[in-house]
Parts: sequence; C-alpha cells; structure tokens
Amino acid sequence: MPSSPIRRARRSVALVFALHGAVSGGFTTRIPWIRDQLDLSNGQLGLALAFPAIGASLAMPLAGRLVHRYGGRAAVRALLALWCASLALPALSPHLAPLCAALLVLGAAAGMADVAMNAQGVEVERRYGRSIMSGLHGMWSVGALLGSAAGVGAVHLGLDARIHLALAAAVLAAAVPAACRGLLDVRPAPGQEAPPRFALPPRSALLIGAVGMCAVLAEGASMDWSGVYLRDVTGASATVAAASYTAFACTMAAARLAGDAAVRRLGPVRTVRISGVLATAGGALVVVAPGPVAGVAGFALLGVGIAVVVPLAFAAAGHSGPAPGQAIAGVATITYTTGLAAPTVIGLLAELVSLRASFALVTAATAVLVLAAGVLGAPGRSGVVARGAGDTRAELQGN
Repeated sequence: MPSSPIRRARRSVALVFALHGAVSGGFTTRIPWIRDQLDLSNGQLGLALAFPAIGASLAMPLAGRLVHRYGGRAAVRALLALWCASLALPALSPHLAPLCAALLVLGAAAGMADVAMNAQGVEVERRYGRSIMSGLHGMWSVGALLGSAAGVGAVHLGLDARIHLALAAAVLAAAVPAACRGLLDVRPAPGQEAPPRFALPPRSALLIGAVGMCAVLAEGASMDWSGVYLRDVTGASATVAAASYTAFACTMAAARLAGDAAVRRLGPVRTVRISGVLATAGGALVVVAPGPVAGVAGFALLGVGIAVVVPLAFAAAGHSGPAPGQAIAGVATITYTTGLAAPTVIGLLAELVSLRASFALVTAATAVLVLAAGVLGAPGRSGVVARGAGDTRAELQGN
C-alpha cells in the first residue's frame, strides 16, 4: 500500500483538479449572459474566446520554470489561486476589448495552473505505483459539474453574473490553501537546469496528440457553445441552456471515474473506439436536434464519448519513446491549445455558415476517434494502462 503522505497527496491533487474544473464550469454557464450583456455577434464572441488560447500559449512555458524555482506545492498553490481569482474578470468587462484582455489573463492563469497540477499528478502517480490520472481528470469533471450547477442556479435566480462570478472567485480562492496542503513539495535536483521555454514534441507524440485533439475539440465546443446552441438553435430557455453543460459535465465525470476499470477490461484501443461511436452519435443528435430535450441528450452523450480519450492519450505519450516527458508535454500543448481554440473555430464557422454546421464539424472530429484509436495501443505505449494495478506495480518494481 502507498504510504500515508502519498495517499494524502493523492487526495490533495484530486481536490486541486476539482477546484480547477469548478472555475471552468462556473465561467461556462455565464457565457450567454456575457454575450447578451455586451451585444456580441457569434463572430465577435468567437474572437473573444480565442484570447484564452493566446494567453495560455504565451504563459504555459513559464509554469515549468515556476515549478523548478519555487517547488511543486508552492507553484500549484499560487497559480491555482490566480486562476480562481481571475474568474471574476470577464463579467466586469464593459465592451469587447476589455473582455478580450480579461480572457487573455483568464487563459494564462488556466494554462499555467493546468501544467503545474498535471506535473504534480504525474509525480503522485509515479510514487503511488498505479494509474490515477483518469480519476484525477474525473475529479476535474466533478468540479466542473459543481461549478456549472452553481451557475445554473444563479441563472435560474436571475443573479447578475458580475455578482455570481465574483462570489464564486472568492469562495474558490479561499479553498486553495486547504486543498494544496498535502501536495508533494517536488523540487529539482541540485544543479538541475530549468526546463526549456519551448521544445518541439517528438514525432511519436504527434499522432497521439492528433487523437487527443479530436476529443478536446468536442469538449471545448461543448463547454463554451452548448448554452448558446440550445438557446439559438433549439429555442431553449436560459435555465435549460445553462443546464446543457451540466449534463455534459455530469456524464463526462461519471465516465472518467469509471474509465480505469473500462480500460483494464477492454484495453485502450477498444475503449476509445467505443467512445468514438458514442461521441459521434451524441454529436449527430445535437446537429439534428429538433428541440431542447434532444439537444441536452446529445451533449450528455458527447460527454460520455470523449471522457477517457485525453487521459489515455497522456498515458500513451508516456510510453511512446525515449523522451516520455517531452512527449507528454507535446501532447499537452496540442490538446490544451486545441481545447482553448475550439470555441473560436466554432464561432467563426457559425458566423460564416451556422451553429449546426459548426457541430457537424465536431461530429466529424469524433468519428476520427473510431478510425485512429489504434495509435493508443501500439507496442510499448499502452501496456501499463491496460493492465491492473498489481501488474503496474510489479513492472515499476522490476524496473
């Protein structure tokens, strides 16, 4: 059994993932309010939603250096608190330009916190002796679900988004020190150089990253556009539109928490292929939805279908070649940037064609998962993921 400090670290990093997800869930439910308040077109909203991706891309390389300089625990604590506090900024924007600036800061904080907490999760997993990353991503989805549920309640009560997001930011930021207390204080070895500002991912990680990219395109589109889609395309009320992401986050959380068991039973390739079929069916239901009920059901099915793909992509990257750290970083960059850029792509396509056409693109991307799942099961990549905890621990001890 893992030692008591490692079990405590696992609980702490799970809480960190949940807090990070709660910020995303809370923000997502108020995107329709922000669009209406600033009277933005779909194209303008899509442009604004590009700025989190820009902020993350610029700031993510700094996270590794902060972890190197201050240690894992302090870096996660500071960056997560910054991410929570930045939640209040977008709703305070009076027009498009300040909104873009606020979203730039939001994306930078999100990206740096994401890198630091995933690094902590990988280290805890290594010391724990078995796979826990799918569960950690599941906790992120649980946090997103709780944050979005609170947002739905705020929408239903008619609470101004400026008040709602400011209160949520204060509560979540106040919870950060307690959540981080049990984290591992990971520090570099004496004389170890700081990580490079930028490194190209190895070739072995590119196909894995492409599979993850298809999943996060669907995730990013659903997070930021499901509410707008339900309102504009199916005529849903504001409360039902806000609840669409709650349904998506709920099914995703459940699937991720059950993901490790499914992979042990079916293997990563079959799991992703089945997931791709479910996601494609969900996307198709969204595209043809005649009303709000079918639309919400489609987003819920999308959540089930894409839930385990990204955790399995990270696991495959870790076994893809002689530089697993660089491979994981490459997959993280591809998937995270895609997830943040997805709302912009959806918005621009909606402006040029329609929102239904945008989600037809999402559906096509999920169909690629069925065809490309084999790259997650190539020799040397998926062995640890597909075996049970006991076999994984034996392999670690043997090495």
